Amino acid sequence: MGRSLMPQFDYSDLRISALAHGPLRWFRDWPDASVPRFGAGVYTIWDSEGRFIYVGMSGRGITGGMAIPNRPHGLVTRLHSHAQGRRSGDQFCVYVADRFVLPTLSAEEIADIGSQRHSLDAYVRRYIHQHLGYRFSLCGEGAEAAAIERQIRLGEWPLGKPLLNPLA
Repeated sequence: MGRSLMPQFDYSDLRISALAHGPLRWFRDWPDASVPRFGAGVYTIWDSEGRFIYVGMSGRGITGGMAIPNRPHGLVTRLHSHAQGRRSGDQFCVYVADRFVLPTLSAEEIADIGSQRHSLDAYVRRYIHQHLGYRFSLCGEGAEAAAIERQIRLGEWPLGKPLLNPLA
């Protein structure tokens, strides 16, 4: 058996600790002033029962020494997108719709969505705000955030793989 090419987690690393045990912030309280307006990072999403639901990252193109843009970029924009509950362009919101929202809708609610009297995105947003929270950790560069996200998706940390986006 060969060694993994990916570096192993240092479980004492404060970034990893923050993703697992840091303060849980709820999407219902969005916007969150503690999330920096610029920066690459990793985040974990948890449900109100404490289940590990999802891991993601943002800021793939951010490198050390980049000038901070005038508008928000990175982790804050990704978490904002999730808080909005819009499925278009947001895979996390699609997962939430498919796994948590659709199974709870009545035939009448589905018909209302089909006839455009109601929006599926509104149901997704409501679910996210009522049931989900997040933890985050900033990284120096996007590549670092991507590597940490991948390791967590593979289950290479004590809390196992995320429910919605594990890697085989």
